[in-house]
Amino acid sequence: MLQILTDRTYRHLFLAQVVALVGTGLATVALGLLAYDLAGGGAAAVLAAVFTIKMVAYVGIAPLAGAFADRVNRRALLVALDLVRVGTALCLPFVTELWQVYLLIALLQSASAAFTPTFQATIPDVLPDEGRYTRALSLSRLSYDLENIVSPTLAALLLAVTSYNALFVGTAAGFAASALLVLSVLLPSPTPAPRRGIYDRTTRGIRIYLATPRLRGLLGLNLAASAAGAMVLVNSVVLVRADLGLGETALAWTMGVFGLGSMAAALVLPRLLDRVADRAVMLAGAVAMVAALLAAAVATGAAALSWAMLLAVWLVVGLGYSAVLTPSGRLLRRSAHAGDRPALFAAQFALSHACWLVTYPLSGWLMTAQGATAAFVALAALAALGIALTLRLWPANDPVKVEHTHENLPLDHPHLQGHRTHSHDYVIDDHHRHWGAP
Repeated sequence: MLQILTDRTYRHLFLAQVVALVGTGLATVALGLLAYDLAGGGAAAVLAAVFTIKMVAYVGIAPLAGAFADRVNRRALLVALDLVRVGTALCLPFVTELWQVYLLIALLQSASAAFTPTFQATIPDVLPDEGRYTRALSLSRLSYDLENIVSPTLAALLLAVTSYNALFVGTAAGFAASALLVLSVLLPSPTPAPRRGIYDRTTRGIRIYLATPRLRGLLGLNLAASAAGAMVLVNSVVLVRADLGLGETALAWTMGVFGLGSMAAALVLPRLLDRVADRAVMLAGAVAMVAALLAAAVATGAAALSWAMLLAVWLVVGLGYSAVLTPSGRLLRRSAHAGDRPALFAAQFALSHACWLVTYPLSGWLMTAQGATAAFVALAALAALGIALTLRLWPANDPVKVEHTHENLPLDHPHLQGHRTHSHDYVIDDHHRHWGAP
């Protein structure tokens, strides 16, 4: 897997992702402390508002950014967005009112909502070989999991010698380093697609996404992953501290085991996906998450949930979570021309976070109002619904390439690129299969 880091361009992009993630992790810790300083006992409500702003920005801004990403130099765009994030992070230590926090977070997350899908859409062009790209996806998944371990540890070390405001400076440093790393390489930019109206460009990615059977199936899997993930991320603290009566260290270990499961799957997936179809692997991961949540529900209902069992459940959920999310980039890569990839990755970014926008508050409300058993059962049922949608929407015999003709399409068809007969890699609808021109 590490062999792909010999590619200088990808190596610099990967390091840019890592340092930006570490910076983001520091900001997460610092925001919690800032919220407590400004709101005291109301800090939870402040953080809830912050996370809501984040998700709304991700859902609303990503499609807009994807509409214009093929019109500008990618490197210049990514560097500019990193610099916006640097400036915003440096402003956070000076806020004195909650409205200032909300405004700066909206700006910061809007920049991230434009940066991330554009960055993700660049990697397939840097690594056009699918095998190397698959390994890059697993490495990316590992970086997210390691960030969950490294950032809190680094934050704890810094807080031992300085105030939390220094963490925002660390955040800015991470984004600045990301900008320098992106600036140090030349990035391929796809040939711009034919000029279209603003509405067409803004909705193009989502229209391609929702018209492609395998991607409609991916949306169901996004729902499953967000349901199981929300149970872990939102409710672990209640399960460990309140229900099991354990300390902060136990909570750290519990979250770490979830990350460990995700990392283990990411290490195995490159070789597994060389032999097993993406659909089968992703569905197996989703089923594993549902089974683990239901097992925990049974144990909780019988007052028999122990810490050891919770660790085992979170380990399985982590394995399934990574098995669902890691191959998604392969599906997106196969499902678009190079010029459409920024819009399609932006659509995935927006739609997947729309799922989180539902499951985050639902998970917290269920745990608070109905208890752990109800939360486990309801979120398992929601994940199972996602699986059912995937089985219905993503055909089991979905081919990678299909020979077809465009002779009967109207000239203004959104995917007519001037080719009349060729082999493609993505699906427009159930009758006309169309994947990216070779």
